[in-house]
Amino acid sequence: MTPSLRLLGTGLFACALSLSGCSDNDPPVPDAGTVEPQDAVERTDYVDVVPNEPCADASYAEPRANCSDSSSFPLAGCDLAAVGALEPAGVYQAIFRYNAESAFGAGFRLDTVPSFLGRPLVHQEQGPQGFFITGELTTSAKKVQRYALAGCRVPEPGHLTGCFVRCTDGVPDYSGTFHARRMNLDREKPTGAKAMRLVSETPVAVGDSVDIYVTKGHAYVVSLPRGTEPGGLSVFNVSDPAHPGFVTSVSLPGDNYWNGVWAKGDALYIASANSGVIVYDITDPAKPQYVRALPGEALNVHTVFVDGDRLYAMSPSPNAETLLFDVRSPLEPQLLNRFFVPRGLDFGYPHDAFAYQDRLYINHTNTGYVVVDVKRPDVTPVLGTYAFDGQYSHANAVGTINGRTIAFEGGERFGAHLRVLDVTDPANIQLIGQVKKRPQTSIHNMVLNGTKLYVAWYHEGVRVFDVANPKQPKEIAAFDSFQEAHPRSTSSLYQGAIGIRVPGDGYVYVVDLSRGLLVLAEP
Repeated sequence: MTPSLRLLGTGLFACALSLSGCSDNDPPVPDAGTVEPQDAVERTDYVDVVPNEPCADASYAEPRANCSDSSSFPLAGCDLAAVGALEPAGVYQAIFRYNAESAFGAGFRLDTVPSFLGRPLVHQEQGPQGFFITGELTTSAKKVQRYALAGCRVPEPGHLTGCFVRCTDGVPDYSGTFHARRMNLDREKPTGAKAMRLVSETPVAVGDSVDIYVTKGHAYVVSLPRGTEPGGLSVFNVSDPAHPGFVTSVSLPGDNYWNGVWAKGDALYIASANSGVIVYDITDPAKPQYVRALPGEALNVHTVFVDGDRLYAMSPSPNAETLLFDVRSPLEPQLLNRFFVPRGLDFGYPHDAFAYQDRLYINHTNTGYVVVDVKRPDVTPVLGTYAFDGQYSHANAVGTINGRTIAFEGGERFGAHLRVLDVTDPANIQLIGQVKKRPQTSIHNMVLNGTKLYVAWYHEGVRVFDVANPKQPKEIAAFDSFQEAHPRSTSSLYQGAIGIRVPGDGYVYVVDLSRGLLVLAEP
């Protein structure tokens, strides 16, 4: 999936709790869908806005409230009538801000199984008296931490602002403000985008579906484990996109954390967290046959990318390396090289990559967006890097537009948004445009077809942009896939549209973490 839910599900959460440079983005904030053209300035993923909640403490390190008594919060000046009138339902994503430099993101839900960060609430008060919930988690150091949230205002439908306090082993240790949005009620202002038509929707019964590849009239969907459900590969016949037919599911004993998938000819390549790149023979597309795992050792490969006769495999661990294979014989990949990008002290690793004109554009998470010369597989110098404070570079797509080499890059974390970069000169990468959605959401994957950019934007669903003028991407189509009431929906950041392919047959194939395989008509 991304910074993988296993590798980075906890990693991203830890990152969110400790990263500086994040903020609550309390109103006023840029309108959803904001485009920043031409004179774009890198302000990182968050722009700090000083909150004006009347319940805020003068010092975040000296909280007045505790985690067990709602009356301990100083709520004079709050609109408790509006807060108390909130419907006790729905999935919320929130930014929690505790000083001018630091914030984190977390989700909670208030309906059938009330929870905070996926764990059952330990206390909930909601009604005329106001809004007060408490969630609990245990740290790796075996300390019990509770987060108590008290609502203060409802600035507009779908929004809730207020104050929180964190208590460690019962002792309040810091406080701050929060801004939460109910994901299915908080609506952005019109962007001019037309609604995409849903052609079909098919559940994926294997784990959490995260990536898809379409070839030979079949859709190959890979999944991560979900609780006790194993992950693996699900195959669907999509010769009639309006009526996909489930064909088979495949996994290996103790090896089914499969996050990425690609195909070339009769070969299907799967990114496995346990055994590297798994090769299947799909000569008969309905009956994948196991061939081998490469390079033949325990290796976490998170994503794969094929360009011509090259297969690239991005491996977060144990070595944070990228592997290059010769796939002129698709079923018999030959390892050409394994290379590393200098990381400094940031511990970044290759998450995803896009190959274009003898260059590999690597989303190297905390290290940033890195351009590598791969014309010679044995010599892979770094040509340039685009990095900023708090970055978690995650996915990208590159093409030539108006004679320039243009990259579209997105991170994966709260507030991550679409950046447009001129990478014609990799040693001098220029930010030329940005598109921002709600700061409580994140991008996942993207596909560039000519001058159309298709983005799987988690809670924001599928967004399609005309990028003929890359400095000013124009949103032309959208499909809102997230459903808070879906029985497989959670309050995680990782919800909604995650994987996307546009094979050129008139359809857009999407995997949604709750709904499974969605087929949309191309706009």
